[in-house]
Amino acid sequence: MIQIPPPPPPAISQLPEVVVTAARLPPAASEAAFSATRLTRDDLAGQARLDEALASVPAVSLFRRTSSLSANPTTQGISLRAIAPSGAGRTLVTLDGVPLNDPFGGWVIWSQVPTESLSGLDIVRGAGAGPYGAGALTGVIALRERDAGSVLDLSLAERGGGRAAGAGVLALGPVQLVGTALYETSDGYVPVRGDAAGAADTALDLEVKSAALRADVPVGAATVSLRVAAFEEERGSGLAGARATASGNSLSVTAATAPTADRPGWRLQAWRRESDLANTSVAVSADRATTTPANDQFETPATGWGVNAALRGVETMGSDGRLEWEVGADARLAEGETRERFRYMTVNGAGAFTRDRIAGGETSVAGLYGDGSWTSGPWLVAGGLRYDRWSTSEGRRLERDRATGLPTLDETDPDRSGEVVSARLGVRRDLGDGQALRAAAYSGFRPATLNELHRPFRVGNDLTEANAALEPERLTGVEGGWAWEGEGASLSATVFWNRIEDAIVNVTIGQGPGTFPRAGFVPAGGVLRQRQNAGVIEATGLEVDGRLALTETLALRGAVSATDARVDGGMAAAQLTGLRPAQAPIWSATAGLEWSPMDRLTLAAGARWESRRFEDDLNSRVLEAAATVDARAEWAVSPSTTIWLAADNLFDADVEVAETGTGVASFGPPQTLRIGVRLSR
Repeated sequence: MIQIPPPPPPAISQLPEVVVTAARLPPAASEAAFSATRLTRDDLAGQARLDEALASVPAVSLFRRTSSLSANPTTQGISLRAIAPSGAGRTLVTLDGVPLNDPFGGWVIWSQVPTESLSGLDIVRGAGAGPYGAGALTGVIALRERDAGSVLDLSLAERGGGRAAGAGVLALGPVQLVGTALYETSDGYVPVRGDAAGAADTALDLEVKSAALRADVPVGAATVSLRVAAFEEERGSGLAGARATASGNSLSVTAATAPTADRPGWRLQAWRRESDLANTSVAVSADRATTTPANDQFETPATGWGVNAALRGVETMGSDGRLEWEVGADARLAEGETRERFRYMTVNGAGAFTRDRIAGGETSVAGLYGDGSWTSGPWLVAGGLRYDRWSTSEGRRLERDRATGLPTLDETDPDRSGEVVSARLGVRRDLGDGQALRAAAYSGFRPATLNELHRPFRVGNDLTEANAALEPERLTGVEGGWAWEGEGASLSATVFWNRIEDAIVNVTIGQGPGTFPRAGFVPAGGVLRQRQNAGVIEATGLEVDGRLALTETLALRGAVSATDARVDGGMAAAQLTGLRPAQAPIWSATAGLEWSPMDRLTLAAGARWESRRFEDDLNSRVLEAAATVDARAEWAVSPSTTIWLAADNLFDADVEVAETGTGVASFGPPQTLRIGVRLSR
């Protein structure tokens, strides 16, 4: 019997690996024509807080010199180029296209995005006319959430500090999950020191919790990403009885596919964000021995919604030409109100708040845009055009006597709206040998936030009134730059001129002691300010950035920024003409080195210096120049485990961050030692 052998098994085809990432369009080619800085995952790895990592770039201006380690939530605004830092922020911050700016105040709660969760970010300076729209007055900080790898960082610090942060990626069949969690606590430090400090001065303690989960699902050629996130932070404000709590959650859905030579790419995105803020403030006695309750902002519920859509195409033109275009639309809406108790009175030895306040409204902005770039040989030409319509509505401020329930102030603000056309144009030419020249012009706008329109606030003995009649700020600017990149070295320089019209500024309108309409009593040493469209701010500046690898194990970096910003208050605020905007230093510089003397050991140091800045609009309260040095050592126990030791403010410099009307200064954190372990794969 002859046996016939069975047929050979069929060949197994090796299918290409499918890599799932977040639903996002790739960075646009047009960004290369503008002033942009990219921070990678390695740049962020040694930083505990995202705003501190951003501060390593001199062109980035936090509203105050304090970071989110100790800053009140309402002062965590961010701007670019020190033109006019603001608690509301004049920069749009996005995470994979979703704005992170608070729907009520415009500030950014940085603890909601730990550095471990990111794969990198881009800082684009200059008004964003293309897909960025309202809020990108001085530029955009575009964050990218990680798509691969996992990391866990555990650390302890002086003054009761502890931090646990992690992010990881898990594949479940075709679905990819990306999770992030953060917990941080600190007993804090007392900001007022020495003989000026009194019993009323307390520590800036902190407790932070945040978490996020993203699911990426491939659907045909597209990816759909669903992301949910929540955060909560509670902190002391440095005075007995003054505390702040911020919390919020967000939900976003994004679908996208990248463009190819055969078909355009697209993105559809919808998001919703809720936030709340509780903030208590106090009046301080002259000897700083006691405080008296001044305001109890017990709730600030706010909700923001947004949608955006984009269509992007890429076409080949000739032998070396390339045309990339994008058209899209977006809309954002926000509603919220502040709920407060105020006017604290003492009768027969017992004290209580005697007034209630509810103030808030709605804002919206919607726009259409077109953006594109053309590349041919050494040339890149990019431009964009936007049309936006903004509105404020449902504005109201109601104040009542708590004993009788009768209104003491009942105002309804008229609905307002307007239209803005903005544009940008940039040209870049490669000169060869690693050199390139570029030039750009742009315009943009920022509508006032609900906070600026409707919420009065108090810091110590200083009061600031809201202004429901605020118009949007508008910026125009031009810049030119040169860049060179060689083997192991790079150098770039940019000069710019910017002009902000209808700049929203806190303008001093009264001095304490005294009683004023609407605001009430202002104590001695305090001032009364109001948010106003205070004329024009013009700024001329220079930015220089360089990196040098001296050897394979030693690298240096340095950057300097100079921005001379001046106010022209016009007839409305003539007293401000010729002065510098509050919190806007002229000079800032950073430097750093990284040295790996052996395979397992890495030593790094970074320094930051800033010239003096002014606390107030009248330039009467001076915050002197300051310099700090940070150091870090890392020992690689294994490829996946690193032990590290860091010293923040290594030389224990006194960095003045605030000053009262009576000359009492507050300072940033003293020298702080931290030790931790980092696990990664």
